[in-house]
Amino acid sequence: MIRHVSRFAALAGLVIALFVVWRSHPTEVLGLLRDAGAGLLVAGLAHVLPMLANARDWQTLIRGANRPTLLSMLKLVWIRESVNCMLPVARVGGELVSFQLLRRWRVRASTAAASLVVDMQLTIISQFVFTMAGIGFLAARGDSATGHVVGGLAWSTALLVPVPILFALVQHANPFALVSRGLDRMTSGKLTALVGHSVKTDQSIKVIWRRRAVVLRYLFFWQPLQCLATALEIWLALYFLGANVSFLAALTIEVLIQAVSSAAFVVPGALGIQEGAFVLIGGWLGIEPATSLALAGARRIRDLLIFIPGLFAWQFSLRNVR
Repeated sequence: MIRHVSRFAALAGLVIALFVVWRSHPTEVLGLLRDAGAGLLVAGLAHVLPMLANARDWQTLIRGANRPTLLSMLKLVWIRESVNCMLPVARVGGELVSFQLLRRWRVRASTAAASLVVDMQLTIISQFVFTMAGIGFLAARGDSATGHVVGGLAWSTALLVPVPILFALVQHANPFALVSRGLDRMTSGKLTALVGHSVKTDQSIKVIWRRRAVVLRYLFFWQPLQCLATALEIWLALYFLGANVSFLAALTIEVLIQAVSSAAFVVPGALGIQEGAFVLIGGWLGIEPATSLALAGARRIRDLLIFIPGLFAWQFSLRNVR
């Protein structure tokens, strides 16, 4: 069912994307992209940096003699992002593919599944913090007292709420059992067929969370580093598009775009939704609509440049381990 929903969502997203382009002077947008030229390839290739940070933080969650090398984890991150972005899999297909590859690399099933679940949990925490900080930044930029109050509340929420709640939930619940039921419906039973019984996985998840130094490094070093590296892509793209934007503004665009894309997980690649979000968020930051849409186009160029080869790497990996 999820496959049919994703296909319909992709078609609807394509219609939205075409409408946004039509409304935003497509000739001007194409002119900006043409003038930026090879600079957009440089910005796209910079995506290797956040993938490398993600590979390292995910690697720290895996223990044992069969823990993959950093280069192998980088390849895994590349394939996971490629599948999630380019295929109609509601952003869970990449996780299933990653689990399959980890098992082929002789990582225990419970360890592989636990690393994926905790990686998702910590990413959600980080994304929540970054999103609230981004909202706080936008609200504080306004002249109204209400905006400053909203900004202060957003910053307070970002700093105080998520981490203690997640620590408590993981220690007193069976997170994989809860998550797997929902994901199993979305994947038509494929998750259970791949992973099997959830008790060992829940135990492995709790073991990872008890390694507090690893979790804290993930949250307060690796995830911020990954976010800054991804914001560098945005800043570089804007620079080559001729927009004079601060790195802090680029960081705000990135964290809010990530939040929108995650919320639109049913739409493959957040097609159409992402384009509209770039125009809206860019407008809040004083960026012209044509430039914002050209920035969205730069993000699509990055996707084609990085993720299409990633799909071929996935297929090659499957053949290579048979």
